[in-house]
Amino acid sequence: MKSIVTGGAGFIGSNLVKRLVSEGHDVVVLDNLRRGNKLDKDTMGSVDLTVGDVRDEDVVQKSVRGCDLIFHFASILGVDIVADNPVETMDTEVIGLKNVMNAAIRHGIEKTIYASTSGVYGKAAIERAVDEEFHVSPSSSYSISKRYCEIYLKSLYQEKNIQSISLRLFNVYGANQDNRMVIPRFFEQAINNESVTVYGNGGQTRDFTYIDDVVEAIIQVANVAKGCEIINISNSQEFAIKDLAKEIVKICESKSEIIFTNPGSNRYDFEVERRYGSSQKLFAITGFKPNTPLQIGLRKTLEYIKMKSS
Repeated sequence: MKSIVTGGAGFIGSNLVKRLVSEGHDVVVLDNLRRGNKLDKDTMGSVDLTVGDVRDEDVVQKSVRGCDLIFHFASILGVDIVADNPVETMDTEVIGLKNVMNAAIRHGIEKTIYASTSGVYGKAAIERAVDEEFHVSPSSSYSISKRYCEIYLKSLYQEKNIQSISLRLFNVYGANQDNRMVIPRFFEQAINNESVTVYGNGGQTRDFTYIDDVVEAIIQVANVAKGCEIINISNSQEFAIKDLAKEIVKICESKSEIIFTNPGSNRYDFEVERRYGSSQKLFAITGFKPNTPLQIGLRKTLEYIKMKSS
């Protein structure tokens, strides 16, 4: 099978591409390399890399030609970057998806796997793990555009019978992630014995999902899911940010002090007190759900960081 991964040189994309290559897929990667290239040397030698933007329709059409399956993971990430560039964030999502789906229709590709976000659930007070039927309430440009794209894909299925699976990803972490995200930022600070900075009081919780579990879920969904579906990919466990900071300081054997700081006005739309997800639908469809405990995933992540720096 020949697959295209947009955003394939990024964090999740590079891990997915490595897995696809290992399973014998021919892989096309479309990425603008704005945040660098996270593909390792061996994987790079096995893929067809196109440097370009998903907002460029001609580039997308040429890249998709001849493919059997689309993994659409191109996106603008990072709270500060998204907050400072809301229009570009939404353009990348909306125009990018439109170009990808037009190419899918033109070249007869039956299924697209789209990376959405748990951010679509918004700031609602959550007393249980959210499932896919939970009321959505996106509030940032990033999460609003992701929700729009989910609706767009559903409409395409209704009108043109184009299959798509939207994956609501919950706080993915692991190898190749850069310090725009909280876990690599904490690791960087702890390894350097700098103050580990926690925004707010640290009591806010997240559902951290290890990258290997996420890639496995993506592969399973691509293999068996049909029609038009929205599926959570989550570890289904809550972990407070202040406890995350303590755990990282501990496993790094760091002398870092944990300090709490004002998150700033540009982070307002992203501040959620509590969120964790249910992967029951994922399990019902595929027989798999993420199960790597955070402590184990963090140690694996630290091993990777040490290997890269040696």
